[in-house]
Parts: sequence; C-alpha cells; structure tokens
Amino acid sequence: MTQHATGGTGHLPPTPSHTVGPFYGYALPFPGGEDVAPLGHRDMVTVHGYVYDGAGGPVPDALLEVWGPDPRGEMPRVDGSMRRDPASGGYAGRNGVEFTGFGRVPTDADGHWYVRTLRPGARGRSAPYLSVCVFARGLLTHLYTRVYLPGDTTALDGDPLLARLERGRRDTLVAGEEGAGTYRFDIRLQGEGETVFLEFP
Repeated sequence: MTQHATGGTGHLPPTPSHTVGPFYGYALPFPGGEDVAPLGHRDMVTVHGYVYDGAGGPVPDALLEVWGPDPRGEMPRVDGSMRRDPASGGYAGRNGVEFTGFGRVPTDADGHWYVRTLRPGARGRSAPYLSVCVFARGLLTHLYTRVYLPGDTTALDGDPLLARLERGRRDTLVAGEEGAGTYRFDIRLQGEGETVFLEFP
C-alpha cells in the first residue's frame, strides 16, 4: 500500500497491517509438493497431521513448507522442486530420483496435511528434525517450527532447543509414532497446547 504525506507536515500515516493469506493458496502449491522423497526409497517416512486454530477448529487453507536433511544429515544441493521443462516452460516436477529436501503442501478441507520425505539425519548437536514454515489466514507473518521424530531419547534429551523447554512445551515439537515410518504431528496455532514457534533475528 502506498503511503502519502499529509497536511504538509512530512509525516506518513502508518501502513495498515496485512495477513499472509489466504491468497497464497492459489499460487504457491504445486503438483506433487508432498512427495519430497523418491517413491519407494528405503529411508522414506510419512509425516502427517492437522493444523488447528485457537478455538481447536481445523484450518482448511493453511500452507506448509517442509524441508530437511538427508539421512546422513546433509542438506541437498540439487535443483528445486519446481523444475520447468526447458522446451515448453511448463511444470516438469521432480525428476523422481534426486532428493531436494523441500516440499510444499496445503491442508485439505479438514485441516489435514502430509509429506513423504527421507528420515532426517542429525546435524551438529541437534537431534534429527524437519523444519516447517506455516502460512495461514489471520497470521501477520508466517511461523517457523520443527518436527522432531521420536525414538532416540538420548539425542532428544541432548538437543539444545528441546533442553530449554518445559516438558509440556517440548512435547509439542515431537511427533508421535503411528507405525513403521509413519508419524503424526499436529500444529496448534494458539491456545491450549500451542505449538512452540521459533523466532529468527
């Protein structure tokens, strides 16, 4: 929004605040955004869950970006997820072989989302985790959080971020295991059980 000087004083009125949605939902999702790992890969895991608002209701038009390292803890450096066909300029999608580490997925009408990616490896002193960025209507800015996978109690206890949180708050960052290679991670934007969100300077 353009600002205009008023009354010759040289002062500009404040620009009204904006929210991050819901218009992103029409342009940012792309076909296959939930399939980060090559299908059939032995280290593939599925992480899914729901996005809830402060009243506990589902958010049907949220958008999540998920990215993480490969099982060795290394960040991929291959072409991104939205490859274009060099001849037509159309969407070519992933090549189905290389791991990009990045996915983008909208929630459905029930607020559900899922992503299939590779099990992340540890990096430095941190326990293995996936980074998540949440876009949703009503937010003044997008939110960052993490999804830690359960299983290695020693690694989780030694993680620098998790170690700074009270037990109840820490649990909002650790997914629940539902079966072999399947994890559930719900995101609560505010209210009771609010997910821990991170601030970056």
